[in-house]
Amino acid sequence: MPPRPHLRNAIIAGQSSRSPKVPVLEVEHAECSLIGAREENQDRVAVTVESEVALIAVFDGMGGHADGARAAELARCILLARFAAQVHPLPDPLAFLHITLGAAHAEMVALGLHMPLEHRPRATGAVCLVQDGTAWWAHVGDSRIYHLRAGRVIRRTRDHSHVELLVQEGLISSQQAQNHPMRNYVETCLGGDPLLPEMQIGRCIRVQSGDALLVCSDGFWANLLDEDIAASLYSGAPLKAALQSLAEFSVKRGGPGADNSSVAALRVR
Repeated sequence: MPPRPHLRNAIIAGQSSRSPKVPVLEVEHAECSLIGAREENQDRVAVTVESEVALIAVFDGMGGHADGARAAELARCILLARFAAQVHPLPDPLAFLHITLGAAHAEMVALGLHMPLEHRPRATGAVCLVQDGTAWWAHVGDSRIYHLRAGRVIRRTRDHSHVELLVQEGLISSQQAQNHPMRNYVETCLGGDPLLPEMQIGRCIRVQSGDALLVCSDGFWANLLDEDIAASLYSGAPLKAALQSLAEFSVKRGGPGADNSSVAALRVR
């Protein structure tokens, strides 16, 4: 006996509402965080990889301010908690990134309300999310995101810094930026001023098999050229070994003033 009309319509509606099967995400991922020549590691790294979505992030507590490590840890915890509470794959990755970094900023501001403005906890951050063959990213300050393909860096985020502006204007080279007297000055960050900071929210980027996505603190990239990063990631070494080697090389090149050097990356299979 065929189903009654209203039941039949319900069955058809249920069938048509089923979402298409999401492809399984296959990636190799790794992370590394070295203390460098500092007394405390104020960087925090987050990596979460599931069958449909992957998330990598680095937060760098600003050492010239109180509780830099606490600020970075707060941002990491908020990101992971909000990510875990989402439906996966995320229906709106860009909104998730913007709202989550805004929430981390608000909590950081609240943490330092009893302090003078110049001493409040602050952090920079970079977050990259991959799902459905597409990458989305967001960053604040001078923590960076790199997209590599076929053995070279094809794009990276642009720091919220005076030195980055000089590079973009062609007034100094990338090599000169490494030793510029204002290279540690950032124009925006999480925490401090209650106003929502400027964020760079990346447009969606299609990724291909063999692509690598990397997030890092300035203590990692400051002593490395794009060519150094690309050569190591495409050397044939396991990703974990490649990141460890790069972080150690960066710390060594930084000498007695070497900052914390932290990085997380994933490679699409």
